[in-house]
Amino acid sequence: MSNHALDSNCITLTRHVLAEQKKCPTATGDLTQLLNSLQTAVKVVSYAVRKAGITQLFGTVGETNVQGEEFPKKTTTSSKYTSNKMLVSEENDNIIEVETERQGKYIVCFDPLDGSSNIDCLVSIGSIFAIFKKDEDEPPSIKHEPPSIKHALQSGANVVAAGYALYGAQL
Repeated sequence: MSNHALDSNCITLTRHVLAEQKKCPTATGDLTQLLNSLQTAVKVVSYAVRKAGITQLFGTVGETNVQGEEFPKKTTTSSKYTSNKMLVSEENDNIIEVETERQGKYIVCFDPLDGSSNIDCLVSIGSIFAIFKKDEDEPPSIKHEPPSIKHALQSGANVVAAGYALYGAQL
């Protein structure tokens, strides 16, 4: 048994996000909720990648993404877990529109399983995302339109948050 005490005062992602939210008096909690949803999706994808046996990890599902790459089995699984919260995915030709009553003020662009074409090489894979705030100064011509790719085409200077979750390939 180790004589090292467990550090119960560690900084988790949730704890960090909540602390940052407290610093902003105008915060509504919407970004915090979105980041917590992303964290949950990442945990589910991580679990699926970790639990995949070698027979499930390799192979394709017979479909191709918008870049013409064949979908590895894990990509379709990860997209299923993250699509219900997002708007623009590298794996989809069209946007993924959130139901009107659940739409918020953020646009999430993501690749649910970055590096998935290298799964058979047993290299690391991950999920990558960028969050933009729906532009309040949009031209009136698109401001009241349903979400479209036009809303996501913003400068990188407008990124509110971004991240990359790294998953290690296992046998």
